[in-house]
Amino acid sequence: MEDKVELRKLGNSDLLLSPLGLGCWQFSNGSGAVGKFWSVLDKETVGEIVKISLEGGINWFDTAEVYGGGESEKALDAALGQAGTLADDAYIATKWWPLLRTAGSIGGTINERISCLGGRRIDLHQVHQPFSFSSVASEMHAMAKLVEQGKIGHVGVSNFSAGKMREADRVLREHGLRLASNQVKYNLLDRRIENNGILGTAKELGVAIIAYSPLEQGILSGKFHRNPSLVQAIKGPRRWMGGFKADGLKRTLPLIERLEQLAAAYEASPTQIALNWLIHAHGDTVFAIPGATKPHHAQENVRAMTFALTADELSELGQLAATVSKQR
Repeated sequence: MEDKVELRKLGNSDLLLSPLGLGCWQFSNGSGAVGKFWSVLDKETVGEIVKISLEGGINWFDTAEVYGGGESEKALDAALGQAGTLADDAYIATKWWPLLRTAGSIGGTINERISCLGGRRIDLHQVHQPFSFSSVASEMHAMAKLVEQGKIGHVGVSNFSAGKMREADRVLREHGLRLASNQVKYNLLDRRIENNGILGTAKELGVAIIAYSPLEQGILSGKFHRNPSLVQAIKGPRRWMGGFKADGLKRTLPLIERLEQLAAAYEASPTQIALNWLIHAHGDTVFAIPGATKPHHAQENVRAMTFALTADELSELGQLAATVSKQR
């Protein structure tokens, strides 16, 4: 299946990545406030998820310092090690956590990030969110220094507004660099970046969008619509999201039904159709990082990269999703 996956350039960088990466938040080992969002996964399961992802053509993995305070990074390193030569060409993206810190922490914590990743190269280092004690400019100067030192390959941001993204790219240009990506929430049911300037600015600057929560925490899989009792089994705070409530599921059912129809036509699943829309609706601009807590989730992810919806289907899904979203 791997030869069917067409790699694309990540924004202004020279990284050639699969349209889907694997989001690794769920590898947090239940550690810390952020890590408790997911149940603990055993090492064998993590290893199998990473192996299936690599075999299916996914060649990059997105983790972060705040995912279990380094636990996700360590789990990813161990799983890549288990995968052997299969992981030789794998790329790693991680993130610095800025809250209650200054830009000096970027350089001060980079060796810890590298250590948690077993000495592996950080191909993309991202500022996890825009709130810190330092300016965007200070953070970008610190990131550029790490590129110059050879400790990271490229610079990205996450949850940055259009204005802050533009400022980050401007400062990086002073160092002969460019902003590679902005990681934001984006999916068929959450289209805010289309209206707040983020997507338009990304296209203008040549910055990639990395979409997290690409399935709206699993709602776009359709399984909760077909079996609402599954909502009660959800662990952690996501079960209280409005989309999981009875009226939320009812509102989005027309979109799910269309995803199911297209899934039947493509011998795919609603999950794969939703992911395929994300990675094709805006040319090569949008990448996505679905997670996986079970091996079969990883298998679903990779299958989403082996076909392409038509232009008419992409447009139709976008319009239908916009309609159900307006009914809130």
